[in-house]
Amino acid sequence: MVAQFTAGVGRRRLIKGGAALAALQLGAPGIIKARGETPIKLGFIDPITGSLSALAVSEVEGAKYAVAQINKSGGVLGRQLDLLVEDSANDTGTGVQKAHKLIERDQVDAIYGDVNSGIAYAIMGVTAEKKIFHIVPGGHTDPITGKDCKWNTFRICNTTAMDAAAITKTLVQKFGKRFFFITPDYAYGHTLQENFVKNLKALGGEYQGDMLPIAASDFSATLIKAKAYKPNVLLNNMGGLAQINCMKQFTQFGMQKEMALGGALFEIESVLAVPPEAQAGWWDMEWWWDQPGVPHVAEFVKDIKAATGKNYCSARHWFGFVGIHSFKIAAEKAKSLEAIKLVKALENEPLPPEIALQKEKVFYRAGDHQLMAGIFTGEVHPPKGDPANVFSVEQIVQGEEAAGSVASTGCQMAYPS
Repeated sequence: MVAQFTAGVGRRRLIKGGAALAALQLGAPGIIKARGETPIKLGFIDPITGSLSALAVSEVEGAKYAVAQINKSGGVLGRQLDLLVEDSANDTGTGVQKAHKLIERDQVDAIYGDVNSGIAYAIMGVTAEKKIFHIVPGGHTDPITGKDCKWNTFRICNTTAMDAAAITKTLVQKFGKRFFFITPDYAYGHTLQENFVKNLKALGGEYQGDMLPIAASDFSATLIKAKAYKPNVLLNNMGGLAQINCMKQFTQFGMQKEMALGGALFEIESVLAVPPEAQAGWWDMEWWWDQPGVPHVAEFVKDIKAATGKNYCSARHWFGFVGIHSFKIAAEKAKSLEAIKLVKALENEPLPPEIALQKEKVFYRAGDHQLMAGIFTGEVHPPKGDPANVFSVEQIVQGEEAAGSVASTGCQMAYPS
């Protein structure tokens, strides 16, 4: 078992901002002082406040857990890690400002972020210019590892193309070819719906839909439009609090009796926040906690629950955890903190089983720096026994199968001379 950071820190306290997140810190500064070494600073930018806060908080919790684990075992290259967390507040300008602060004032050796794909994309411009190693744990829009890929940036979560490819055929086979989309009007939503439409049309389907603000709260007009269209499946592509509000209103309208639910992501943070009648549909999970017989998974889940005081362990926890360990793997292989050396060390490097936490081979593909991992597809349902048992896996889609070739992404990686 690894050291635990402060237990009992729940989402409500964390959402209040950076001060609450600081409560998760271990006593690492004392260790650093005793060793007489300066820490390696890692900057983490995520929307700790706003409609995506629950997802962001889980990512930071996973990262804090990894930092505690690594520091207890001796750190990286003999130095302790210091994680500096900044709140992007779900605002692009704020996210970019925080990136400049972390790089120019705090002198971090790596940047992580953002859940919001648009913010992640904007931060990439800063980190590329400053030649800082950058990992995007949970921003999905395709260009990050596609046509606008950067030599210094890696991504852990799937592309929207991968998530759509993994679930579209299942939705069509189970329910039919008539879809209605409720999609957030920003980078993630645009590329996600484009990929669903491409896959749906290839299967002979048809669709309608609305694009709404990322923090939308009233879905009544769109749900009335969906009801009139009479789709086989309603795809709720919103995220975080907006998706939760949409699901609640969907059930208030009684629409669960008229059409199926489904889509790319219905993350456990959101599933647990909606009424039982909305805990339904067929979706992707980008990592899942219930993997009997897979080494190290049960211990990770147990430790995350103990460390956070939550009754679940999510893909977002795994994203943060993998992100920090990826830095350690790269630094110790490269024996350096220089960005270009970290990048070359991490390309095509398989994650060890205690980090991958799944049966599939997990690695960052050299051509586009996209993590290749299994995609868990299946059915969401009300809890069965364990409060977190809200999803039944039907299949695991290989990451490379869903991603297609590097050439198909449009990424043409250009390294500094």
